[in-house]
Amino acid sequence: MELRAGIINGHFTPRAARQAGFVMAQLTSGESEALFDELENMRPSRSSLDRLPKALSPHWESHRTEWEAALREQETVPAAAAVVAISVDGVMAPIKGGDKSDKQNQPGKHASGPTGYKEVGCGTVVLYDDQTERLQTVRYARMPENKKATLQQQLETEVASILSLRPDLLRIHLADGAKDNWRLLNELEARMPEPAQPPIEILDFYHACDHLKNACDAAWGESTAEGKAQFERLKTLLKEAEDGAERVIGSLRYQRDRARANKRKRLQAELTYFRNQRHRMRYAEYIRQGLPIASGVMEASCKTLVTQRLKRSGMAWAMPGGQAILTLRSLIQSNRWRPAWKLLRADFCKEVKVRKIKCSSPAITLRQPISLARLDQELGHVDYAALPLVS
Repeated sequence: MELRAGIINGHFTPRAARQAGFVMAQLTSGESEALFDELENMRPSRSSLDRLPKALSPHWESHRTEWEAALREQETVPAAAAVVAISVDGVMAPIKGGDKSDKQNQPGKHASGPTGYKEVGCGTVVLYDDQTERLQTVRYARMPENKKATLQQQLETEVASILSLRPDLLRIHLADGAKDNWRLLNELEARMPEPAQPPIEILDFYHACDHLKNACDAAWGESTAEGKAQFERLKTLLKEAEDGAERVIGSLRYQRDRARANKRKRLQAELTYFRNQRHRMRYAEYIRQGLPIASGVMEASCKTLVTQRLKRSGMAWAMPGGQAILTLRSLIQSNRWRPAWKLLRADFCKEVKVRKIKCSSPAITLRQPISLARLDQELGHVDYAALPLVS
């Protein structure tokens, strides 16, 4: 009966596991235990709760590609959609075994960060209408991996699925200035079908403003009235003037030429940043076209997917446990939790065949073969959906 009912991890009925998985995505095992104790509908122990996401995750990962495709097939692209925006970023999280020697032994370029921390990759695919109203958002998060390979594959298939339904959508890539983000986005774009409109790269406006603030602090002094005034002036130019980036570059170049020593070095660093990113800073043009200029959805996703759950006091995560939580949170925050759970639940439910048993009493001999439906008739129908929350 347990196999037929799909009992999960030896303790949870499917309904109980769905509820516990949802709660564990939000809270620690101790907090989850306290919540269920207060609700008085079931009382799983914190150890059982802690094991549950780790039991669910291997099933999801083994079917991840086909199940993600199945989820997308259940969705539609809103008729009002005009733009699909792809963003990628990362956030440092405490990872078990994430010491300096481990980082040095990994292939590829290493993300900077404190010892014991590694970069969790996050990505979003957002649909906007022509008034920059957000219509639909899909979020992904993956534990540290060389070149964010799995995250890149997830974003590629997500975008390809959307474009198969709406090839007319304008594609934009929206990110901060990190080279690895643009490497991933460029590789993703190279594998996309020929666009109806040329894709547009946009540097997050507020990241550009952070660099502009650093430059103004170097040129006119941090927290000075002149520095604040110049920052506001240049920020407005950058956003509203057709040649905003060029005018900011000209102003920073003038200040650099007048500066000496460390001040000159700081200004040169920011000047180089603006020169390298100028082709992604045509903000007046983007606003006129009704395009988003800020990656707030991506920044928020890094916090809601990773920081709020994986970076609490004293935490350090092994790869399987961390990915289990990230997968649950990604599905929940993408409004895919219920359909995803149907796929997971089905993977735990098994068909059972009853063998013929010979014994001394012919009254209890079972016929061979016998279907589960027939067994229900013989023994009395069992309503598996009505089973208690915990077996």
